[in-house]
Amino acid sequence: MKLLVRNLSRSTTEQEIRILFSAHGSVSECTLVLDQATGLSKGFAFVEMPKEIEAKKALAALHEQRIAKNRIRVKIAQ
Repeated sequence: MKLLVRNLSRSTTEQEIRILFSAHGSVSECTLVLDQATGLSKGFAFVEMPKEIEAKKALAALHEQRIAKNRIRVKIAQ
């Protein structure tokens, strides 16, 4: 299941996101979206978790949590 993580701090790294979601299950892919011109984070990422039940647990646990002073939003990617 692919999840969209929004409202990330610009300083949050792909590795930090992977560790955050790995606490709730296996993560097959984690992609932090970067601005092509500056190379800086655009403030959102996609996390792919192969097991739907783990992805739903991560979504429930992490949605609206404060990470690096930002309240992140997690939802199922369309």
